[in-house]
Parts: sequence; C-alpha cells; structure tokens
Amino acid sequence: MHRSAAVIVAFLSVALICSAAAKNATSIYVPLPPSNPFKNAKEEKQQKSEPASFLFAEKRLPSLGRAMAIGYYPRGCLQGGVELPMTGPTWQVMRVSRIRNWGHPDLVKFLERFAPLAAKATGWRGILVGDMAQPRGGPLPFGHKSHQIGLDVDIWFMPMPDRVLSKEERDNIAASNLVTADGKHINHENWSSADVAFIRTAAEQSDVERVLVNAAIKKELCRVEGESDKSWMSKVRPWYGHADHIHVRLKCPADSPDCRAQPAVPPGDGCDKSLNYWFANWILRLKIPEMSGSAKGLMLKDLPPACGAVLNAPANPSSAEADKRFEAR
Repeated sequence: MHRSAAVIVAFLSVALICSAAAKNATSIYVPLPPSNPFKNAKEEKQQKSEPASFLFAEKRLPSLGRAMAIGYYPRGCLQGGVELPMTGPTWQVMRVSRIRNWGHPDLVKFLERFAPLAAKATGWRGILVGDMAQPRGGPLPFGHKSHQIGLDVDIWFMPMPDRVLSKEERDNIAASNLVTADGKHINHENWSSADVAFIRTAAEQSDVERVLVNAAIKKELCRVEGESDKSWMSKVRPWYGHADHIHVRLKCPADSPDCRAQPAVPPGDGCDKSLNYWFANWILRLKIPEMSGSAKGLMLKDLPPACGAVLNAPANPSSAEADKRFEAR
C-alpha cells in the first residue's frame, strides 16, 4: 500500500512539473541554429580573415568533386575544375604564370571546339587564350571582377604564331589594340575583316551567353554588317576595356544547379541609340587598369556557402601533373 501511495505521489509531481513548464513555455529561450553554419573553425576563421581573392589564389589545383559552376559570374567559385592544355593544335595559352587556364569542362570543350572554327573563319593558324579561371575559381587578386565560376574566357585579337611561344613570350607579349587612343574609333592599322569573322564565330555558338567587346568595336560591327543578318549581334555587348580581346561568357551548365544565370540580352542587335551611352565623355575618361583587383574586396562570407567547402576540399589527385608543370614554368 505504501508503495502504491509513493507511485501516485511521484506521478502527481511529474504532472505538476509538466503543467508548470507548459504555462511558462513562452518564457523559455531556445536558440535557433545559424542560417549558414560553418563546417569547422577553419572556415569560420577564413570568413573574417584574408580577402577571398588571396585564399583562392593560393590554390594551385582544383578540388575533388563533380564539376560545378557555383554562384554568379562575378561572385562564386568552381568545383572540380578542368585545365586547358597550355598548347593545342589551334591554340596557345598566354600569361601562363597567372595559373588561370582552368574552367568548367564546358568551357574547355568550348575552346577545343571554337579554336579550329575560328582558325577556319579568320585564316589564322589558331587563337591565343587569355585568362579563364583559377583552379577553384573564386575572386581573382587582380585583373577581373568576373571569371569566378569557370565560364568566362578572354581570347586575344591576335592570330596564333607559327611556332610555340616560350613562357617568357607568353607572359610578356602584348595583345593588339584595335581601338584609337580617344576610345571612339577603330584603329584601322590593326583592324581587319578577320576580326569580324572572329567575333561572329564566337557569338554564333549556341552555348555562348555574351561576347563582350569595346564599344568602338561594337559600333564598327554595326556599321560593316549593314543590312546583313545580324541575329548574332544581340550577344555582342559593349563593355569597359576589351580593346585587345573578346570576353566570351558561357551559359550556366545543366549540371550546375547553383549557377545563377545572367539576365537575357535585350531585344534587338544593340545598334540603336543605347550605344551612344558608351561614348559620353565621362565614360571615355574612366580608366580601368588591368591590375585593378576589382574583386579583391570580397570576403569568403560574400560568396555562396558552398564555396567554403570548395576552398577547403582536398585537391584532385589526378591533377597532380598540373602542379609539376607549374613548378617547371
């Protein structure tokens, strides 16, 4: 009997405690998990330490993992990047010491396909490839705001020579400038019909999102194309600089769900009054130095959360040969 009474007392005590807790539930603070928890202390420290451009520039090899473009062209990173060989049948990579001949596999395949097409269209031996992306993408310490997700590439307005250039030549040769010093006209000493064919061949590729050129080059294209079929011209957009190269940007790949697509180009060929904006005096006076480091202010916290994992992932062992090639440069 005493045992039964004890059980009843214990039961009533628990019930009273639960009832009291229920009445005071609103006063109990239960902390919520952070919206973007870091996987480890290393990532948390990186969020507040050096700019992301320095962190990504230190990585000379791509990360493990399926290839994916992550984020937006000027704010993201690249998982599982692929290297474009320094020299191919119809291309040579320039500025090799920068280690920027990496990209999403779609970009590498594009260049392998585009190089012979451009050579045929222009009569050149091949193309000279400028900056693509770093092995893991991300912000660059100098030179570009975009080129972060492995889908951008600069290609020079200069035919590939009939010999393999040395490392010193690749790092020091200057590309041909096709625009006059005042920024208003084409430099006819360097400009030719091959340059039109070069730009058009790039813009006609179905996986190309944009082809960025200097405004004076866009104006000349509008003039020389006249009333011919200019459907490809909608992709060719004016942008600061770009007097000595085209900037080709690919569409987001199907295998990259975290890649943010660029808004569609405006309707029309871009040869209307909107082009006049680029020839205003205050625009022409702007100086965009190559070593401006326009993305160097971004911190790791400013990039998509997945970029922290990409930055700290193990290197892809199949890319070890690339590291040896870099050491030999």
